[in-house]
Amino acid sequence: MSWQPYVDEHLMMCDTEGNRLSAAAIIGQNGTVWAQSSNFPQLKPEELTAIMNDFAQPGSLAPTGLFLGGTKYMVIQGEPGAVIRGKKGAGGITIKKTNLGLIIGIYDEPVTPGQCNMIVERLGDYLIEQGL
Repeated sequence: MSWQPYVDEHLMMCDTEGNRLSAAAIIGQNGTVWAQSSNFPQLKPEELTAIMNDFAQPGSLAPTGLFLGGTKYMVIQGEPGAVIRGKKGAGGITIKKTNLGLIIGIYDEPVTPGQCNMIVERLGDYLIEQGL
């Protein structure tokens, strides 16, 4: 199964009021990259560990922030154990945990946090329904 169409067609090309995500990826919970946009930042092992720890122990990222590719995001309200959301200036990040992986979307203005959440979480919910 190829994961790249999910990133290309469902995350990067999802047009919400004329706007699109700036970067996206689908990553296995072990850190294996299944698919990503060409400009997705390089995820460091310690960053993945911190993200997975926050899914297991919600709130653990709040004091230090969420790091992805060396960029720090302030953690904002998500869904404990299911969704982590972060904000950095006018942009941010949404991470949805599925049974086997993580769906990650990064946005900048004019995309809104709600639009990013909808794109990422809708694909994540679909993959969960498919057992993935």
